Amino acid sequence: MGLINFVRDYERVARFRLGKFEGMMGPGIVISIPIVHQIQKVDTRTAVLEIPRQTNITKDNAPIDIDFLVYMRVDINQAEKAVLEVEHYTSAVVGLATTTLRAVVGDISLDEVLSQRERINELIRTRLDQETGRWGIKVTNVEIREIEPPNDIQAAMTRQMSAERMRRSMVLEADGQREAAITVAEGQKQSEILRAEGDKQAEILKAEGDQQAAVLRASGFADALQRIQDTATGLGGNTMTLQYMDALKEMAAGESTKFVLPMEMTKLMSGIGNVMGGASTSENSN
Repeated sequence: MGLINFVRDYERVARFRLGKFEGMMGPGIVISIPIVHQIQKVDTRTAVLEIPRQTNITKDNAPIDIDFLVYMRVDINQAEKAVLEVEHYTSAVVGLATTTLRAVVGDISLDEVLSQRERINELIRTRLDQETGRWGIKVTNVEIREIEPPNDIQAAMTRQMSAERMRRSMVLEADGQREAAITVAEGQKQSEILRAEGDKQAEILKAEGDQQAAVLRASGFADALQRIQDTATGLGGNTMTLQYMDALKEMAAGESTKFVLPMEMTKLMSGIGNVMGGASTSENSN
């Protein structure tokens, strides 16, 4: 009587008939007859393999301890290779990953190992996947979990990081002082510009004020002169007549018997008459 085997979706069964491989069965029900059939199940889900910590030598002869994880799965389309081509494929992948790590780390320096984890992960994954492909195994990812250099190297790294932090601090402080000096200089520059503009505007306003004051003074002088001229023009004839009268009085009071009469005696007498008439009119009005 045959045995009934229930194969899940993520499983495949390799069935042998009297030691001869018949093929991969599943998922579903797979029947095997005792003594006639032998079966071997294969899990096609992704498995995580922990690679034990090991000491590796870098390109610059620095010992360093590394442990990492390998994510792998059996290719469902090539699952028979995991049965026919290799015995205990998980142990084979662990051993291959160990030797691959040593080969990769041996080609790079300590500084690169410490600073380029992603690059190392990809190198290991690519080399592993190329080797395990013949077993029907697909390596999907590799992750370095911990890198531990020797104590003396760790101390040197600590000193280096401290020096680097101090250097960055000094650079940042210098940059801050430079920016502050630039800001102060710009402020002083703007202040000088504004002060110069203010002085310039003040001088312009003062000059304009002086100009307007000079114009006003000149206009006042012109008005005053015009008024003086108008007044002198109205009083000139009468003043001259009175001066002639005074001169005649002085001549008459002298001992000389000769009189000098002006050529324009008619105009002089007319002026005297006008003056006298004006005087009498002023008395009558009073």
